Amino acid sequence: MVSGGNVYPLSAVRDLALRAQGLAQNSERTPRPQDVLEAVKRVGWLQIDTLQVVRRSQELVLWSRLGAYDAEDLARLAYDGQNRHLFEGWQHAACFIPLADYRFQLTAKRANRRSWGSMGSAKNRELVKAVLARIEREGPMRAGDFDYDGPRRGSWWDWKPAKRALELLVNRGDLMVSSRVNFQRVYDLTDRVLPDWTDITEPTQEQTLRHLLERSILALGACRLAQIADYAHLKRRESGPALEAMVEDGTIVQVIASMNDGTADEIVVHRDNLPALERAADGDLQSLGTTFLSPFDSLLWAKGRDVDLWSFHSILEAYKPEPTRIWGYFCMPILDQGDLIGRFDPVLDRRTGTLRLKALYLKDHLDPDEALIERLAGAMRDFMKFHLATDLVVDRDLPRGLGSRLVRKL
Repeated sequence: MVSGGNVYPLSAVRDLALRAQGLAQNSERTPRPQDVLEAVKRVGWLQIDTLQVVRRSQELVLWSRLGAYDAEDLARLAYDGQNRHLFEGWQHAACFIPLADYRFQLTAKRANRRSWGSMGSAKNRELVKAVLARIEREGPMRAGDFDYDGPRRGSWWDWKPAKRALELLVNRGDLMVSSRVNFQRVYDLTDRVLPDWTDITEPTQEQTLRHLLERSILALGACRLAQIADYAHLKRRESGPALEAMVEDGTIVQVIASMNDGTADEIVVHRDNLPALERAADGDLQSLGTTFLSPFDSLLWAKGRDVDLWSFHSILEAYKPEPTRIWGYFCMPILDQGDLIGRFDPVLDRRTGTLRLKALYLKDHLDPDEALIERLAGAMRDFMKFHLATDLVVDRDLPRGLGSRLVRKL
């Protein structure tokens, strides 16, 4: 159903989207472990990535919401035995997921367990059994603990067979990631990793789908109906009937809102977020924070919403050949007072403590006043603190002179 006859302003939709993600305000207190856990719960699942020209994406996403927190808090929440509250699983991508949601992974794990054909030959099936038996007998192990002298490429992708077997056993539910050593996964039996208090009641496939979609729209705040599936990396076509049912029963509410191009169009919100949307329309939930986002940030997961709401095309160019890049290897969007206003391409020299911005761009026709420079400098000071950086260098900027003005403010 469509709620009311009002056209909600673009500013209200932006404010709701940022509030849902925990990005509306800069944190003013020293983050605690509980704050880290609540930030992950708010976004639903936290993507894990290996790129580290600065801190890794999972740490950056939390910094954007909490400021300079203790990154060891995330590790403790994910790997500290019976005290763990997060686990590594697959949702939008490889993610940290709250253990309260572990049971919603069981349907996929059961389906993977039935798919013996995906393991290929009988030889591969024997390898899977041998890998599992060795971990059961010897305890937690890394892929590097399994000897392999063969070629890297083959029928099991670009991993050695033992690594492929380990990942398959995780996907089936036999193993979990118990810890990481130098960012390498350490695997152990699920029964030895999963805390005793974890709910392992398996929902139906329909209950799982509905849970993931409802969790997604709550985390998105506001979006087009079809974009909800993007958040959990579900197929739009397969999610369509469940989404329509949620519209019918009132869980998802359709409203009319202004888009960034000036048109009015239909978007959706969760019914629990309708009061917040009304408050945002009244100007009571203005987004006042300034921060920088990982290119993997969950704010950007709904395809096309960055253009709909902010006229900003977020893109990761790390996997493109360098000559074809427009913005840079790991360009981080700049969020300022509810708007995505630019981006920069950073690299940290950990030896010298120098943070280098290979490029710093603001949106076309944006003329930065002193107040904006001050806000950017405040965010950059905290970003540098989080990276233990003492110096900032800007190689290239647009508009010209922006980099030198920013450095002077530091």
